[in-house]
Amino acid sequence: MPAPHPPRLHVNVDHVATLRQARREAFPDPIHWAERCLAAGAHGITCHVRKDRRHIQDADLHRLRERISALLNLEVSLDLEMLALAEGSRADAFCLVPENRLEITTEGGMNVVQELPRLRDAVPRLTEAGGVVSIFVDPDPEQLEACAAVAAPFVELHTGSYANARGAVREAELARLVEATRFARTLGLRVNAGHGLDYDNVGPIAALAGVEELNIGFAMVARAVFDGVEVAVRDMLARIAAGAHA
Repeated sequence: MPAPHPPRLHVNVDHVATLRQARREAFPDPIHWAERCLAAGAHGITCHVRKDRRHIQDADLHRLRERISALLNLEVSLDLEMLALAEGSRADAFCLVPENRLEITTEGGMNVVQELPRLRDAVPRLTEAGGVVSIFVDPDPEQLEACAAVAAPFVELHTGSYANARGAVREAELARLVEATRFARTLGLRVNAGHGLDYDNVGPIAALAGVEELNIGFAMVARAVFDGVEVAVRDMLARIAAGAHA
Protein backbone atom coordinates (compact mmCIF):
# COMPACT_ATOMS: atom_id res chain seq x y z
CA MET A 1 0.00 0.00 0.00
CA PRO A 2 1.53 3.38 -0.99
CA ALA A 3 2.43 5.89 1.71
CA PRO A 4 -0.09 8.73 2.19
CA HIS A 5 0.68 11.92 0.34
CA PRO A 6 1.41 14.78 2.79
CA PRO A 7 -0.96 17.77 2.71
CA ARG A 8 0.25 20.76 0.74
CA LEU A 9 1.73 23.64 2.73
CA HIS A 10 0.27 27.06 2.03
CA VAL A 11 2.02 29.84 3.88
CA ASN A 12 -0.03 32.73 5.23
CA VAL A 13 1.97 35.96 4.84
CA ASP A 14 -0.31 38.25 6.87
CA HIS A 15 2.00 38.64 9.85
CA VAL A 16 4.92 39.81 7.76
CA ALA A 17 2.58 42.64 6.79
CA THR A 18 1.63 43.04 10.48
CA LEU A 19 5.28 43.69 11.28
CA ARG A 20 5.55 46.19 8.43
CA GLN A 21 2.38 48.03 9.46
CA ALA A 22 3.67 48.49 13.01
CA ARG A 23 5.89 51.27 11.62
CA ARG A 24 4.11 51.94 8.30
CA GLU A 25 7.37 51.17 6.51
CA ALA A 26 7.86 49.59 3.10
CA PHE A 27 9.57 46.61 4.75
CA PRO A 28 9.50 43.77 5.52
CA ASP A 29 7.81 43.06 2.21
CA PRO A 30 5.24 40.21 2.39
CA ILE A 31 5.57 39.62 -1.35
CA HIS A 32 9.32 39.05 -1.11
CA TRP A 33 8.70 36.78 1.88
CA ALA A 34 6.15 34.82 -0.17
CA GLU A 35 8.69 34.38 -2.97
CA ARG A 36 11.28 33.11 -0.49
CA CYS A 37 8.76 30.64 0.98
CA LEU A 38 7.93 29.26 -2.46
CA ALA A 39 11.62 28.96 -3.35
CA ALA A 40 12.09 26.93 -0.15
CA GLY A 41 9.39 24.47 -1.16
CA ALA A 42 6.01 25.84 0.00
CA HIS A 43 3.18 24.93 -2.36
CA GLY A 44 1.11 28.10 -2.23
CA ILE A 45 0.46 31.43 -0.53
CA THR A 46 -2.49 32.59 1.56
CA CYS A 47 -3.36 36.13 2.61
CA HIS A 48 -6.33 37.74 4.35
CA VAL A 49 -7.40 41.22 3.28
CA ARG A 50 -9.44 42.44 6.23
CA LYS A 51 -11.96 45.25 6.04
CA ASP A 52 -9.86 47.31 8.49
CA ARG A 53 -6.68 46.61 6.44
CA ARG A 54 -4.71 45.92 9.62
CA HIS A 55 -2.02 43.97 7.77
CA ILE A 56 -2.38 43.02 4.08
CA GLN A 57 -3.20 46.00 1.88
CA ASP A 58 -4.95 46.01 -1.49
CA ALA A 59 -1.66 46.77 -3.24
CA ASP A 60 -0.08 43.70 -1.60
CA LEU A 61 -2.75 41.48 -3.10
CA HIS A 62 -2.22 42.91 -6.57
CA ARG A 63 1.56 42.54 -6.29
CA LEU A 64 1.24 38.97 -5.05
CA ARG A 65 -0.83 38.09 -8.10
CA GLU A 66 1.67 39.77 -10.42
CA ARG A 67 4.75 38.15 -8.92
CA ILE A 68 3.83 34.61 -7.87
CA SER A 69 2.67 31.86 -10.18
CA ALA A 70 1.84 29.38 -7.39
CA LEU A 71 -1.70 29.04 -6.09
CA LEU A 72 -2.83 32.23 -4.36
CA ASN A 73 -5.55 31.77 -1.74
CA LEU A 74 -7.41 34.89 -0.59
CA GLU A 75 -9.28 34.90 2.72
CA VAL A 76 -12.20 37.34 2.79
CA SER A 77 -15.34 38.00 4.79
CA LEU A 78 -18.88 38.15 3.44
CA ASP A 79 -18.82 41.95 3.51
CA LEU A 80 -19.93 43.27 0.10
CA GLU A 81 -16.85 45.47 -0.28
CA MET A 82 -14.58 42.49 0.37
CA LEU A 83 -16.47 40.24 -2.04
CA ALA A 84 -16.06 42.87 -4.76
CA LEU A 85 -12.33 43.08 -4.01
CA ALA A 86 -12.07 39.29 -4.23
CA GLU A 87 -13.88 39.21 -7.58
CA GLY A 88 -11.27 41.50 -9.10
CA SER A 89 -8.24 39.93 -7.43
CA ARG A 90 -7.52 37.08 -9.88
CA ALA A 91 -6.81 34.83 -6.89
CA ASP A 92 -6.92 31.10 -7.56
CA ALA A 93 -8.90 30.27 -4.44
CA PHE A 94 -11.13 32.09 -1.97
CA CYS A 95 -11.72 31.13 1.66
CA LEU A 96 -14.77 32.76 3.24
CA VAL A 97 -14.07 33.60 6.88
CA PRO A 98 -15.90 35.37 9.72
CA GLU A 99 -14.48 38.72 10.71
CA ASN A 100 -14.86 40.62 13.98
CA ARG A 101 -13.31 44.08 14.21
CA LEU A 102 -12.28 43.61 17.85
CA GLU A 103 -10.61 40.20 17.46
CA ILE A 104 -6.83 39.82 17.40
CA THR A 105 -7.09 37.04 14.83
CA THR A 106 -9.93 34.94 13.44
CA GLU A 107 -11.57 33.42 16.50
CA GLY A 108 -13.56 30.52 15.06
CA GLY A 109 -15.30 29.08 12.08
CA MET A 110 -18.13 30.78 10.23
CA ASN A 111 -21.68 30.16 11.42
CA VAL A 112 -22.68 28.74 8.05
CA VAL A 113 -26.22 27.87 9.16
CA GLN A 114 -26.81 31.51 10.11
CA GLU A 115 -25.09 32.86 7.00
CA LEU A 116 -26.85 30.63 4.45
CA PRO A 117 -28.58 33.52 2.64
CA ARG A 118 -25.35 35.48 2.11
CA LEU A 119 -23.38 32.34 1.25
CA ARG A 120 -25.91 31.36 -1.42
CA ASP A 121 -24.98 34.62 -3.12
CA ALA A 122 -21.24 34.67 -2.36
CA VAL A 123 -20.25 31.13 -3.36
CA PRO A 124 -21.50 31.35 -6.98
CA ARG A 125 -20.17 34.93 -7.30
CA LEU A 126 -16.65 33.87 -6.39
CA THR A 127 -16.87 30.70 -8.45
CA GLU A 128 -17.81 32.80 -11.47
CA ALA A 129 -14.80 35.02 -10.71
CA GLY A 130 -12.61 31.98 -11.39
CA GLY A 131 -11.61 30.81 -7.92
CA VAL A 132 -12.17 27.61 -5.98
CA VAL A 133 -14.26 28.46 -2.91
CA SER A 134 -13.85 27.12 0.61
CA ILE A 135 -15.57 28.02 3.87
CA PHE A 136 -13.68 28.27 7.16
CA VAL A 137 -15.74 26.20 9.56
CA ASP A 138 -15.62 24.53 12.94
CA PRO A 139 -15.60 20.69 12.95
CA ASP A 140 -19.35 20.51 13.53
CA PRO A 141 -21.67 18.21 11.51
CA GLU A 142 -24.47 20.78 11.23
CA GLN A 143 -22.09 23.40 9.87
CA LEU A 144 -20.60 20.92 7.41
CA GLU A 145 -24.04 19.99 6.12
CA ALA A 146 -24.75 23.68 5.56
CA CYS A 147 -21.48 24.02 3.58
CA ALA A 148 -22.62 21.21 1.32
CA ALA A 149 -26.02 22.88 0.95
CA VAL A 150 -24.44 26.00 -0.58
CA ALA A 151 -22.32 23.87 -2.94
CA ALA A 152 -18.93 24.99 -1.63
CA PRO A 153 -16.39 22.53 -3.03
CA PHE A 154 -14.02 22.86 -0.04
CA VAL A 155 -14.14 23.46 3.67
CA GLU A 156 -11.20 24.57 5.77
CA LEU A 157 -11.53 23.03 9.21
CA HIS A 158 -10.73 25.40 12.06
CA THR A 159 -7.95 23.77 14.09
CA GLY A 160 -7.67 26.52 16.71
CA SER A 161 -9.48 24.66 19.50
CA TYR A 162 -7.19 21.67 18.96
CA ALA A 163 -4.08 23.87 18.86
CA ASN A 164 -4.98 25.73 22.07
CA ALA A 165 -5.87 22.61 24.08
CA ARG A 166 -3.62 20.27 26.04
CA GLY A 167 -3.72 16.67 27.20
CA ALA A 168 -7.04 14.83 27.07
CA VAL A 169 -8.86 17.93 25.80
CA ARG A 170 -6.52 18.12 22.81
CA GLU A 171 -7.11 14.43 22.09
CA ALA A 172 -10.86 15.06 22.15
CA GLU A 173 -10.47 18.00 19.77
CA LEU A 174 -8.35 15.87 17.45
CA ALA A 175 -11.07 13.21 17.47
CA ARG A 176 -13.58 15.89 16.44
CA LEU A 177 -11.36 16.84 13.51
CA VAL A 178 -10.95 13.20 12.49
CA GLU A 179 -14.72 12.68 12.45
CA ALA A 180 -15.38 16.03 10.76
CA THR A 181 -12.93 15.19 7.97
CA ARG A 182 -14.60 11.84 7.42
CA PHE A 183 -18.10 13.32 7.50
CA ALA A 184 -17.20 16.19 5.15
CA ARG A 185 -15.90 13.75 2.59
CA THR A 186 -19.11 11.69 2.78
CA LEU A 187 -20.93 14.93 1.91
CA GLY A 188 -18.74 15.38 -1.16
CA LEU A 189 -16.69 18.19 0.39
CA ARG A 190 -12.94 18.43 0.00
CA VAL A 191 -11.02 19.35 3.14
CA ASN A 192 -8.26 21.76 4.11
CA ALA A 193 -7.27 22.74 7.65
CA GLY A 194 -5.65 25.58 9.51
CA HIS A 195 -5.40 28.05 12.40
CA GLY A 196 -2.98 27.89 15.31
CA LEU A 197 -0.85 25.16 13.77
CA ASP A 198 2.83 25.13 14.69
CA TYR A 199 5.86 22.87 14.60
CA ASP A 200 4.80 20.89 17.67
CA ASN A 201 1.14 20.29 16.90
CA VAL A 202 1.02 19.96 13.11
CA GLY A 203 1.87 16.24 12.92
CA PRO A 204 -1.52 14.78 13.93
CA ILE A 205 -3.32 17.20 11.59
CA ALA A 206 -1.05 16.23 8.70
CA ALA A 207 -2.02 12.62 9.43
CA LEU A 208 -5.75 13.22 8.93
CA ALA A 209 -6.83 11.08 5.98
CA GLY A 210 -8.32 13.29 3.30
CA VAL A 211 -6.92 16.67 4.35
CA GLU A 212 -5.39 18.21 1.24
CA GLU A 213 -3.85 21.48 2.41
CA LEU A 214 -2.65 23.15 5.59
CA ASN A 215 -2.64 26.93 5.96
CA ILE A 216 0.02 28.06 8.43
CA GLY A 217 1.37 31.54 9.07
CA PHE A 218 2.22 33.02 12.45
CA ALA A 219 4.34 30.13 13.74
CA MET A 220 6.46 30.22 10.59
CA VAL A 221 6.94 33.98 10.68
CA ALA A 222 8.00 33.71 14.33
CA ARG A 223 10.46 30.90 13.53
CA ALA A 224 11.91 32.85 10.62
CA VAL A 225 12.80 35.76 12.93
CA PHE A 226 15.44 33.51 14.52
CA ASP A 227 16.31 30.95 11.87
CA GLY A 228 15.40 32.45 8.48
CA VAL A 229 12.68 31.80 5.95
CA GLU A 230 14.23 28.72 4.37
CA VAL A 231 14.68 26.88 7.67
CA ALA A 232 11.14 27.82 8.75
CA VAL A 233 9.61 26.43 5.55
CA ARG A 234 11.75 23.31 5.23
CA ASP A 235 11.28 22.30 8.86
CA MET A 236 7.51 22.72 8.57
CA LEU A 237 7.47 20.63 5.39
CA ALA A 238 9.47 17.96 7.21
CA ARG A 239 7.06 17.96 10.17
CA ILE A 240 4.08 17.66 7.82
CA ALA A 241 5.69 14.78 5.94
CA ALA A 242 6.60 13.00 9.18
CA GLY A 243 3.07 13.40 10.49
CA ALA A 244 1.50 12.11 7.28
CA HIS A 245 3.74 9.04 7.26
CA ALA A 246 3.50 8.26 11.00
